Amino acid sequence: MPNQITDDLGALLDMLPPEIRRPLGQQTDLAQLLEVVMDLGRVPEARFPGREIILRPEEISEEDIDYVTARVSAFGGDNRAGIERTLHRISAIRNRKGKIIGLTCRVGRAVFGTIKIIEDLIQSGSSVLLLGRPGVGKTTMLREVARVLADDLKKRVVIVDTSNEIAGDGDIPHPAIGRARRMQVSEPDRQHAVMIEAVENHMPEVIVIDEIGTELEALAARTIAERGVQLVGTAHGNTLENLMQNPTLADLIGGIQAVTLGDEEARRRGTQKTVLERKAPPTFDIIVEIQERDRVAVHGNTSEAVDAILRGIPEATEIRSIDDNGLVTTTSAQPDTDHPERAHRLPSPAAADTPRLYLFGINRSRLEQVAEEMRVSLNITERLSDAGMLVTSKNYFRRRPQRIRDAEAHNLPVYVLKSHTPAQFRQFLGMLSRREPEIAQESGALDQAIMEAEEAVHRVKSGNDKVELSPQGAYIRRLQHLVAERANLKSGSEGREPNRRVNIFKE
Repeated sequence: MPNQITDDLGALLDMLPPEIRRPLGQQTDLAQLLEVVMDLGRVPEARFPGREIILRPEEISEEDIDYVTARVSAFGGDNRAGIERTLHRISAIRNRKGKIIGLTCRVGRAVFGTIKIIEDLIQSGSSVLLLGRPGVGKTTMLREVARVLADDLKKRVVIVDTSNEIAGDGDIPHPAIGRARRMQVSEPDRQHAVMIEAVENHMPEVIVIDEIGTELEALAARTIAERGVQLVGTAHGNTLENLMQNPTLADLIGGIQAVTLGDEEARRRGTQKTVLERKAPPTFDIIVEIQERDRVAVHGNTSEAVDAILRGIPEATEIRSIDDNGLVTTTSAQPDTDHPERAHRLPSPAAADTPRLYLFGINRSRLEQVAEEMRVSLNITERLSDAGMLVTSKNYFRRRPQRIRDAEAHNLPVYVLKSHTPAQFRQFLGMLSRREPEIAQESGALDQAIMEAEEAVHRVKSGNDKVELSPQGAYIRRLQHLVAERANLKSGSEGREPNRRVNIFKE
C-alpha cells in the first residue's frame, strides 16, 4: 500500500503575506514544497527538491516579518515556533539585539507507512536509535513509530517533544501520533529532566525522543533504558562511526576508553597492550542509519558492531530498501571504503609504521620542498579520517581548534612544530624517516610508558602528592593522561618538546 501523506499545507500558506502566497499557489509541484525562506533585505525564496524559486522581486521588509510572526505561536528558547495543530515549523534568525530578521518556514508532513522498512525492529521491543543527515526524514519516521506502537501494538507511549516538531504546535497533539501521549519541554536545556519525569510519573512502556544532543540527555537515555523502558530516538550524525567519534554522545553506544591488556591477552589478540575498547553496554540495542527515505543500513547488534569497528574488523551491514509497491528487500554489504564516512575507523594504538600526514596550519609547499632536499618521501592526505598523524604548528595547537580535538579524541598522534622554519621541517622529517618510537609506536617503548604511568598512579594513591613521568611524544602523553583519568586522578603536561612530560597528581 503506498504511503499516505498529510501536510496541512493550506495553514502554512495562510500565514504568508499575500504577494508571497500567490506565486506559490501557481506551482504545479506545490505538494513537494520543502520550505519558504524570508530574510530581511533579500528576496523571498521557496525551496523544492532539486530547485529554488524567487517568489517576488521585492525584498523582504520588517512588515513582512511581522506579518508572519503575528500568525504563529510564540518563539521558544530554541527560536522555533509553529502553527497550532499542524506539524509546520517556523524558525527565527535574530540580530544581536534579539530582533527577528529572518524566517525559515518549513513544511511539516505526517507520512503514514514510513516505518515498514524497520517495523520488525520497532516491534521487537529493542531500543532503536535513528541516525541520518538533516532533512532525510528522521522526525517523520519517529512520528510514525509513536503511532504504530501506540495504536497497532497498544503500548503506553510517551513522546518527549522538545520543539513540538513531532506532535505539532499547541496543546492538542497532531493526530499523526495516534494514541501516543506528548510531553512538551519548556526550555531545550530541560529536555533531559522531562525525559526522567516521563518515566517517573507516567509509567510508559516506550519513550520517543528526537535529537538527543547533550551529555545530560545521553545520561538520561541510559537511565531510562536501565529501567526496562524501550527507547526510540534520533541523534546527530550520519553513521555509527560518527557517533563513536562524538565524545558527548558516545555513551549511547557504550562509550570508548583506552585499556591496557595483559601480555597473554595482547598476544592472543595480536595487538599492542594499549587498545581502545567499549566501556559499557550500549543504551540502544539497534542502530539504524537512514541513507535515503527508502533505504537504511541496520546494525542489528550495537555491541558487536562497535567492537568490530574498534578492532578494525570489516563489518557486514544489513541494507534495507523499499520499492514503490511497499516491498522490502534486504541485502548484506561490506563497508564502502571509498566513502569518507565508511572508510574511517577509530584507530587503535597499533597504527601503521609509515603514517599518512594530515597538515593543519602547515605550509605544504615549504614542507615538500625540504622533503625533496632531504630525499624523504611524504604521504599527505586531505582527509583527517585517512591520516596516521596530524602535523600542526604551535600557534594552532595552543588554540585547540576542533580538528586537533578530534584528532586527540581518536588517539591520532599529533606532532607540533614550533615554527615554519626549514630547521624545524628538517627535524620533523628526520624523525619521520628514522621512524622513531613515537611514530612507529614500537610495542616496547609504548608499553613501558604505559607501565610507568600505572606505577605513578599507584604511588599517588599510596600517598605521593605528585609523580613526574619520563619525557614522551604527544601521542604517548595522551595515553598516559587516559591512564590517570581512568584512575580518577588529575594529570598535566609541562616542559618543552622534546622534553615535555606528564605529571600525575591528586586533586
